[in-house]
Amino acid sequence: MKVLFTGIQPTGLLHIGNYYGAIRNWLDLQYKYDSYISVVDLHAITIEYDPKDMRDNSFELALGLFACGLDLKKTKLFIQSEVPGHAELTWIFNTITPLGELERMTQFKDKAKQHRKNVNVGLLDYPVLQAADILIYKGEIVPVGEDQVQHVEFTREVARRFNARYGDTFPECQAELTATPRVMGIDGDSKMSKSKGNFIGILESREDIWEKLAPAPTDPARVKRSDPGTPEKCNIYSYHQLATPEPELTEYVAEGCRTAGIGCLDCKRKLLENLMKVLDPIQERYATLSTKKGEVRDILDRNADVCRKVSGQTILEVKERMGLTPIWKI
Repeated sequence: MKVLFTGIQPTGLLHIGNYYGAIRNWLDLQYKYDSYISVVDLHAITIEYDPKDMRDNSFELALGLFACGLDLKKTKLFIQSEVPGHAELTWIFNTITPLGELERMTQFKDKAKQHRKNVNVGLLDYPVLQAADILIYKGEIVPVGEDQVQHVEFTREVARRFNARYGDTFPECQAELTATPRVMGIDGDSKMSKSKGNFIGILESREDIWEKLAPAPTDPARVKRSDPGTPEKCNIYSYHQLATPEPELTEYVAEGCRTAGIGCLDCKRKLLENLMKVLDPIQERYATLSTKKGEVRDILDRNADVCRKVSGQTILEVKERMGLTPIWKI
């Protein structure tokens, strides 16, 4: 069974952009591959944050991922900073990574513009840590959106460079593109994001979600209830494509929009109905898991222990190949 690695930052509560853009894909892949999924808190500290919130955010994210359906027994969900090998391998990879390659990374340029007062080495070194995250488990499959393909290719280059210099050690991983690379925010202007306030949280109540959906923009051509529209131009329809099954999607939503057979509020009510069919079970599992936080913490501890052992073997192999002295020889 091939090894899968992916990570998600503990930036707050999960939203449907996270779920449909990444997590739903992981739920299927976890039974196809030997899966490592990490709450990447070391990546999160490259921008300013409140230390008081970090530990709670990391745990709440893990709780949310399990509630979404990650298998508590099969999938190795863990918190990145609890496995020291990630940082150690990053330093080793730093010594074979040309500075110019990091300066050309699209994400670094974007982050440097967003955080002009805090352009730290961590922002620049972010892709090297990502490469270490993947390769420390000999990762072969990396589920990502289109915006992360450059980082997967960078990881492949790191593996090639290390193998050429020190001997065949790491596989060249492959990107597994998600079927839903980009979920727009309810404003329809940009990608769904908690920081932009344009999100629908997976733990929000039906009433709170409706308060966001009711005034959300739709096809601008539908000024009056009797005006026909074009579903493909409506952001609400893009959500229906995620949550509404066929033939209802085609026969009720799309046809109803094109013929003005339904109004925009009708369309939004149908979306809410179908969305809650997905979110209600998640919220129920979250409520149950919230009463068993000690057990969830034990699972994370066990997973971190497994990851420390696997990553430790990789570090020993790397040090042997590089002529460094493994700790057990000191």
